[in-house]
Amino acid sequence: MFKKILIANRGEIAVRIIRACRELGVKTVAVYSDADAGALHIELADEHVCIGGALAEESYLNFTRILSAAEVTGSDAIHPGYGFLSENPDFAEACESCNVKFIGPKSSIIRMMGDKLLARKKMTEAGLTVLPGSNDPIESIKDVRKIAQEIGYPIIVKAAAGGGGKGMRIVKQERDLEAGVRLAQAEAKASFNDERVYIEKLLENARHIEVQILADSHGNVSHLFERECSIQRRHQKLIEEAPSPLLDMETRLKLCNSAVNAAETIEYENAGTIEFLTTKDKNFYFLEMNPRVQVEHPITEAITGVDIIKQQIYIAAGEKLALENYSCSIPLGYALECRITAEDEDKDFMPTPGKITNLRLPAGPGVRVDSHIYNGYSVPPYYDSLIAKVITWGINREEAIVRMERSLNETLITGIKSTIPFHLKILNNPEYRAGNLSTNLADMLK
Repeated sequence: MFKKILIANRGEIAVRIIRACRELGVKTVAVYSDADAGALHIELADEHVCIGGALAEESYLNFTRILSAAEVTGSDAIHPGYGFLSENPDFAEACESCNVKFIGPKSSIIRMMGDKLLARKKMTEAGLTVLPGSNDPIESIKDVRKIAQEIGYPIIVKAAAGGGGKGMRIVKQERDLEAGVRLAQAEAKASFNDERVYIEKLLENARHIEVQILADSHGNVSHLFERECSIQRRHQKLIEEAPSPLLDMETRLKLCNSAVNAAETIEYENAGTIEFLTTKDKNFYFLEMNPRVQVEHPITEAITGVDIIKQQIYIAAGEKLALENYSCSIPLGYALECRITAEDEDKDFMPTPGKITNLRLPAGPGVRVDSHIYNGYSVPPYYDSLIAKVITWGINREEAIVRMERSLNETLITGIKSTIPFHLKILNNPEYRAGNLSTNLADMLK
């Protein structure tokens, strides 16, 4: 087991990792920017190191400063959390070169899955179905027009090196095709320094279902069932639930076992998520693989009892998967997660950084809150606006929803605006209540 782990992240995920390390008896090092000098993860860690200015490029995205902090503090591993450097193959490779264990997959796997076109090819080889589209980067408008006519509109133009909804454009008719491609290329170049784009058939009213997998370095791969992440706004997830209300047990196991086979095929290691777009008649199409822990991992923990962060650390330390004592044969109950962000719905969800003047977080049966905020905390304007994740568990979906409603109504956050009212609007929507989910449901409510 590691003696000391540096957490190359901030916010609630840094707090989450520190807590897991504390339970494992592993020392922790928090890194922080000037803007995070008063952050909770600094207080909870055993050591802390300032790594630069407020901008992420000066701190949380700075390879040299993070690796220097690891060397100075004697850290033998780095946990990247999610976001920032968690899917950066160059950073994972730098850790490997410096003999600091990167708690995640090998750099070669991150690079493979980060290239969406290569990922499509590898998943096809593993037996997964991909959406109809282009198998190579778009070279000319003439070529893409031909493919679009073959698969039919609407289509979606996507960045080959993309993620987080960047470098994506929906094209519903041929006259908008060239502009959509050019805009996607420009955004891809600006976001990823890679202007390659490709197209896929757009599934309207699709559902977004993902499978959580764990894989060790000894060839053992296991799934922890699926999560439904269909409630999104502009490709950003808002509410996740596990298991999916769409699937029966037979379909669930078929999907999850296909994800396990895919992970085995590419010799994946550590925690990862294979994401699918799903039709109402239960046809599944590979979307992408996220080679890291997900924001929504707590709902999987709630229905299995598996501590995914601890499992990441065990796997990175070379231990074999040992899940016999957990609920991995059938999902245990039902769980929801609401991502609470510092945003103002009335101003097109504009971020609302500022000082929290009063705070009351929910509690009670079946309630978990992962957060880094506290009364008097100032939400900085430089980073993702996520301030808390409220997770509820129930014996069935209805109980989990009722507990989430109760929890959100108990929550008090003043001094800034939050998305709690919008979450309550979704939870009270009849279509949501009935389990008729789709990736455009939340946008229809705004």
